[in-house]
Amino acid sequence: MTRLLVAVTAIVCTTGAFAQANFPSRPITMIVGFAPGGGTDITARIIAKKLADALGVQVVVDNRAGAGGSIAVEVTAKATPDGYTICLANVGSLTVAPHTIANLPYDPRRDLAPITGAVSFANVLVVHPSLAANSVGDYVKLARAKPGTIGYGTSGIDSTGHLAGELLRSMAKVDIVHVPYKGGGPAMTDLLGGQIPSAFASAPSAVPHIKSGKIRALAVTSPQRSPFLLDVPTIAESGYPGYDATNWYAYVAPAKTPPPVIERLNREIVAILRDPGVREQLAQNGMEPMPTTPGELAQHIEREYAVWGRVVKEAGIHAE
Repeated sequence: MTRLLVAVTAIVCTTGAFAQANFPSRPITMIVGFAPGGGTDITARIIAKKLADALGVQVVVDNRAGAGGSIAVEVTAKATPDGYTICLANVGSLTVAPHTIANLPYDPRRDLAPITGAVSFANVLVVHPSLAANSVGDYVKLARAKPGTIGYGTSGIDSTGHLAGELLRSMAKVDIVHVPYKGGGPAMTDLLGGQIPSAFASAPSAVPHIKSGKIRALAVTSPQRSPFLLDVPTIAESGYPGYDATNWYAYVAPAKTPPPVIERLNREIVAILRDPGVREQLAQNGMEPMPTTPGELAQHIEREYAVWGRVVKEAGIHAE
């Protein structure tokens, strides 16, 4: 019996090592927590095409919209840890949701394996042309004159757009109303159509429409001006010093994914993020590449986890 157990164990270990050495041998699923058209989806599709070419297998983008990206992360955390399921997750699902959602079905620091950072960028406070606001000051005055009537769309609960709006509401002491969507794409569609007057949108979903004049940018949410929107002030310099709600995306896999597989995925995705053509594509959508080692990403998540935990507590933010 002992010899049989040893033999079976040897076969399993050999098979596992063979599978890792031959990774990948079938299609990879790249899960995205938002509907098509938003920043996460745009980023995923730019990288997925290049990753498929690099690995020689199909990379399928799977949109699992809802709960500010947390549904996608939950699916990833519960997937088989073999490298064939990865997720392009956002700051909200990785570092904000644990502080705002009771009984969150995953722990981002325990149930996920970091692969690499992907991109970082500012969100943008944008308004429909029908709203008589050309600055953050104008926006706040309108909100104070008509409390509870100005809605701001975001890509979902616990997204940085949501945090950005709640942070402004807290610092400016105004009653603006959160309107969550299942992605930046649907939120932008309603903003363009005038169904909502404003939005805290990701740069990828907002920049093309800002440049075309279909919407008006009032301010960016990062501490410094965006290199892609240099003429747009920050909210911090618009009367609210210390304001900061920078957005970022990162690649993660289920915990216990074999280190050689993580290393292969990291190597390929980092190379893609450093490719001049990809950098240009990302720049056109208002994003900067954020390649990291798995260890650096783990440290970044820890820092952001602490930062957003303080913001959530001080602002009294909670998931609706």
